[in-house]
Amino acid sequence: MIAEIKFKNILSFRDETVFSFEADKSKEMESYHVVEVASGIRLLKLAVVYGANASGKSNFIKICDFIKKFLIRVPSNKGEETGITPFLMDKDCSNQTSDLSISFYVIEKGQATKFVYSLSLTRNHIANETLVYYPSQQPSTVFERTIENGVSTIKFGTKIKLTAAAKEEISLKCLPNMSVFAAYMQVNVNVPEIESILSYFKEQIMPAITPSLPLDRYAERHIKEEKAKEYILRYLQEADFNITDISAKEKDTSAGVVQDTIFQHKVKDTQGKESYYEFPEVFESQGTIRTMRLAGCIQEILANNAFLAVDEIESSLHPKLIEYIIERFLKESDKAQLLLTTHYDGLLAEEDLLRKDNVWFTEKNNDGATILYPLTDFKGLNRISSLQKAYKFGKFGAIPNL
Repeated sequence: MIAEIKFKNILSFRDETVFSFEADKSKEMESYHVVEVASGIRLLKLAVVYGANASGKSNFIKICDFIKKFLIRVPSNKGEETGITPFLMDKDCSNQTSDLSISFYVIEKGQATKFVYSLSLTRNHIANETLVYYPSQQPSTVFERTIENGVSTIKFGTKIKLTAAAKEEISLKCLPNMSVFAAYMQVNVNVPEIESILSYFKEQIMPAITPSLPLDRYAERHIKEEKAKEYILRYLQEADFNITDISAKEKDTSAGVVQDTIFQHKVKDTQGKESYYEFPEVFESQGTIRTMRLAGCIQEILANNAFLAVDEIESSLHPKLIEYIIERFLKESDKAQLLLTTHYDGLLAEEDLLRKDNVWFTEKNNDGATILYPLTDFKGLNRISSLQKAYKFGKFGAIPNL
């Protein structure tokens, strides 16, 4: 589970920014919202980010997604850019490194181990990269990577068992614009601490979902699995769609064999007689399609205790459906985590759905830099009768200046 993400000089975030899934001392809705991964370490399963358009919400999601993609990215040559974009509204920032750090817990055989992965890079090379873990109260280094005269130097921790030849081979394959993980994957060795992280990012960090991202592969793959199909179908039925079944059918096209998702609807005539009709996906509403595909994604994170970031969760969805999705996730999840951005302030009025430490805001300053801050930074929250009204009236910022 993710505990904290820290970043600086990336996209619209100029200054150091810290986002945390750590729960505060409140016991409110503890059983639904909070997971104690280790003694005294209480992590939230849900975070919701509010902010005006162009305030930086989507950039935060992109930063979360960048970490997963960069870890295993293998450039075609050492001249290829790293893919990072620094803050561009300050000339000095282009000459400085962009910094990223993620703290998380890998849970294996019921035992949670803390890892901290840190990255400092420019458009052209990685300046510093470290992986630290906590086999006990004290941290231990897995690797530390620096760059000297354009060449990467990797030092492995004393607890890491690798031959000198393996270390040299990893170093040789580690181009200045790629991660140590990507280089390690090209060498026939096994380091349990590195394998754990690769498995975690592959299986338990899902690609971010944006409004424009097609989600066909999630839902259509799951429809073929009976248990997953039942979960998605229940989502659709409980969301008030008159859908009784969904199935996947293959058909031949000029582009080859493609899969069609077929929806079965039940209707009643004026005499109460039931009839069933089947329609391909093209005849369904955007809300139905998005609900089905989101259900497939959420079913996957529940099964894998994974993390998923969704940008603009309200896209094509009725507000009550957003509340329903969050409520079901909280009730059914064990150690899965969901990060949402939204404009739907109605969630703030649902006192039995969100905790105060679930809520974050983004706001863009006059200099173009985004700041990300939690609702819990504000004092006197218990004296506010309606968080929704307080947000609408600008009490917490993060609203358009109209």
